[in-house]
Amino acid sequence: MKLKFEIEVRTYELDSYGHVNNAVYLSYFEYTRMKYLEAVGFDYKGLLAEGYYLYVTKVNISYKHSAFLNDTLTIEVEPIKEGVASGVYKQSAYNQDGVLCAEAETGWACVSKETGRPARLPEKYRLLNILPNEKK
Repeated sequence: MKLKFEIEVRTYELDSYGHVNNAVYLSYFEYTRMKYLEAVGFDYKGLLAEGYYLYVTKVNISYKHSAFLNDTLTIEVEPIKEGVASGVYKQSAYNQDGVLCAEAETGWACVSKETGRPARLPEKYRLLNILPNEKK
């Protein structure tokens, strides 16, 4: 399932060229992945309480077009891959004119707090809305 979230560009997110600093997109993507989990009913606090973490393992990001102060960015979030203890989200940031500003594939892994090692995501957290479409 693909969901969309809006973010308005703020002054402190700009670099010396007057556009959104590349590193800020990582924050946008982190925020919207968590909003995605919240929107689909994923119990993130429950997962933490049971002794598991969801770590970001890799981010492959491409910058396509500058975003500027007061632009409204629409961030699309969609799961595209799932493994035994990991997965990948695709995220795309579009400005208010529909121009792609940045896109990323972000890998994640479920990790046991006790062992610090990858662990299968417990079954009750494997919601259909966090699985890629071909897994449903």
